Amino acid sequence: MKTTTVPAQITTVEDKIAGNLTLQQMVLLGGPIFIDFAIYVALPHTLKLNAYKLILMGIITASANILAIRVKSKILLIWTLTIFRYNVRPRYYVFSKSSSYLRNEAPPAIDESEPLTTSSSKQTIPQDSTQLSEEDIIKLDRILANPLADLSFTTTRKGGLYVSISEVE
Repeated sequence: MKTTTVPAQITTVEDKIAGNLTLQQMVLLGGPIFIDFAIYVALPHTLKLNAYKLILMGIITASANILAIRVKSKILLIWTLTIFRYNVRPRYYVFSKSSSYLRNEAPPAIDESEPLTTSSSKQTIPQDSTQLSEEDIIKLDRILANPLADLSFTTTRKGGLYVSISEVE
């Protein structure tokens, strides 16, 4: 079987349906006809022209005609969708190494043969070595209350946080 490659210039060319209009533009220009007919038939005072029906039909037709305008070889509908997708994208991506999302590892199995520990046994909680005494907490509170003190936070590349307090004169 013979295979051939298609040049990129051929695949990027848009087909013109009528004159200089593409299929998307023709749908945008012809679609409001069906929507307007549905409004004319479905809304109250069926099959009679009313002011509110004409206004609604005019708004739908005008907005579709505006979206069919071509700017920089793309129609305004495509530009509008692009801007909308850009504005609703997430602004921040939070990466967590401890996340189990998309991992193939199975959770650890619970061994039911081991007896459960009773609540009467006390477990020792390891004390944090960075605990401050009451005197240090009072000193720190006085330093932070000083309007001349400058509190700054710096992070390392591995996620460490350094806090420094300096007095500005």
